Amino acid sequence: MLEASTPVQYVKGIGPRLAEILAAKGIATVDDLLHYLPFRYEDRLNPRSVAELRAGEMATVIAEVRNSGLFRTRRMPIFQLTVGQGRNKLKCLWFNAAYLEDRFKAGQMLALYGKVEEDRDGQLQIMQPQVEILGDINEEGGADEAEKKAAASLEIGRIVPIYESAGQGKLTPRWFRRIIRRTLENLNPDLPDPIPAAVRAHLSLVPVREALWKAHWPEAGESFTDLQSSRTPAHIRMIFDELFFIELGLELKRREQKAQTGIAFQLNDAVRQAIKKILPFHPTTAQKRVLKEIATDMQTPSPMRRLLQGDVGSGKTIVAFQAAIIAIENGYQVALMAPTEILAQQHYFSARQILERAGYRIVLLTGSLEQDRKRDVRRHIAQGNAQLIIGTHALIQDKVEFENLGLVVVDEQHRFGVMQRLKLMRKEGAATARNHVGTYALVRPSERPSPMPEPDVLVMTATPIPRTLALTLYGDLDLSVLDELPPGRTPVVTRALPDERAPEVWDFVRRQIAAGHQAYVVYPVIEENEERELKAAEQMHRQLREKIFPSLHVGLLHGRLDAGEKERVMREFQQGKIEILVATTVIEVGVDVSNATVMVIEHADRFGLAQLHQLRGRIGRGAAKSYCVLMRGGKVSEEGERRLDAMVRTNDGFQIAELDLELRGPGEFFGTKQAGIPSFRVANIIRDRQLLEAAKREAALVISGPNAEISKEEVDRALREMRSRWALTYGLVEVG
Repeated sequence: MLEASTPVQYVKGIGPRLAEILAAKGIATVDDLLHYLPFRYEDRLNPRSVAELRAGEMATVIAEVRNSGLFRTRRMPIFQLTVGQGRNKLKCLWFNAAYLEDRFKAGQMLALYGKVEEDRDGQLQIMQPQVEILGDINEEGGADEAEKKAAASLEIGRIVPIYESAGQGKLTPRWFRRIIRRTLENLNPDLPDPIPAAVRAHLSLVPVREALWKAHWPEAGESFTDLQSSRTPAHIRMIFDELFFIELGLELKRREQKAQTGIAFQLNDAVRQAIKKILPFHPTTAQKRVLKEIATDMQTPSPMRRLLQGDVGSGKTIVAFQAAIIAIENGYQVALMAPTEILAQQHYFSARQILERAGYRIVLLTGSLEQDRKRDVRRHIAQGNAQLIIGTHALIQDKVEFENLGLVVVDEQHRFGVMQRLKLMRKEGAATARNHVGTYALVRPSERPSPMPEPDVLVMTATPIPRTLALTLYGDLDLSVLDELPPGRTPVVTRALPDERAPEVWDFVRRQIAAGHQAYVVYPVIEENEERELKAAEQMHRQLREKIFPSLHVGLLHGRLDAGEKERVMREFQQGKIEILVATTVIEVGVDVSNATVMVIEHADRFGLAQLHQLRGRIGRGAAKSYCVLMRGGKVSEEGERRLDAMVRTNDGFQIAELDLELRGPGEFFGTKQAGIPSFRVANIIRDRQLLEAAKREAALVISGPNAEISKEEVDRALREMRSRWALTYGLVEVG
């Protein structure tokens, strides 16, 4: 008998060689194999007679082989097979199929499935049909025996599952049908159900074994529409399983965090006055509300774990600096980690402008700093001389030790892996941490060294996250939303134009520069490439500087420039010395030049919606009216048109995020591995929103057990299954 945890190589018909191919598809165990669901189904239930066939329909036919042969064209060999029922005949053709020449003989009964077409003479034929040999009409049993075989077939006379091939076509849909059927037949009949009975009853979920069978081999009475949309009881059960165990882990993490030792920061009049002193403007109502939520968290003895979500330009950074002052005024250090050097530098410049004049000591730590400078910065951090430490992933290197870390701010969290976020959260005081800093992110809390107060964590993102995705990606964090822009901001006017109107666009840019403003021109790539007919930043920078705007100062910024050159270009753009900045998406986040009122994005249809929205957020940051021009060249895909239309239609980041999630799916919304979004096998968090909400609710019920509805044995079984899935299937950090 096979168990869910049995490696697939021990399934009959697989073995070590094919197991390697399956591993590339993420299939390592029997459980993985049984969750490799069909991507569609074919209705092969009712065989048709040849006389009933009509061109354009998908049909199953059981007929007798009349003759066959191979004929060659100049381009390829074609195998032709003629089958019949009485006087009625049907032609079947396969391209490049010399291997079929000796497979069939007259008198055999075949089951065929495919699309019926008409040839040039008006005769019916099926191209490339699925075929199964049922027997020989001349053998004992004859046609009756063939009919029996058809009834027992995995290919004909039923709803047939269609799987994606694997191993460059070596493992075909038919192979998967055979192997999965055999696996189900040999699966342990006493397979324990990891979902507690009370949870199954609340949602009327079918048992796990029934769900596995019917998801792969639906019964004849199943709604074909429900099958294709994954809404059968079997699919719903399997979808809920995935969502439930994700939410169970997140709920457990949340409760563990509440029980951990944190820092109870004091918020007295002196701290409040220090916060007011650094404010460069009157805060919005949303900023006041969010700061209050953060300050309340920071005063509790449990570590804060909060997500600060706000659209571009909503003022997240100043809120983060206010939170930093609470920690610093209480005698603690603050670390702010950004995903790129440019963004880290922008935060550093902003912090110096806002905080240095109040006497706070700020340092920058990035990978490109010279070694001597790095050593000096690390020494200041370890000795507690630096109060606000801003940097990139260089902050999580083992050489970096904090004297008294109290608050961690992670900006643009989706660009960091889960492990990176946790590693910085685990940084402790230098005196106690030298032996184990950053080494136990995967160790269960009960096995960790003696508890040190954990720093509060504030995660920031300017990418609006739909609630459904936030429940999954950040389900262990409390949520604060900045849903109000500072006063004086005007919505950016956005237009999508074809390349032919470029001269008009450049004239408009000249008029904006003449009025004292600045502009961005953004390209999707740095260098030209023969395989991709895209305009590139370096080449277009030369053309814009020499031919189109020869009298203006045109700068260039992209990711391959060294840190010193990037800093020089950004400084000159901020000072107004550079009037037009040609750039790649390196300016997507963190660049704040209020005098820039125009952005031209070339090949705009090649950018994702979230990218376009972030880029547009670089303008409209001052009182002057701002304009974003989306240029498109050549043929634009339907999806590309939808993205451009959305940008023209709205400036609302949440509306844009919803459409972006719908267009790309959750796995690509941020990039699965970086974001820590689990790679779901069955579930789709866009389609399955209601099940996700139910999974979160039921997970909280199970974690609070055992109780009158759920036994201790059921709670323990669910937690064991959850830990296994988090570590192996979902690729997430193990929880306690």
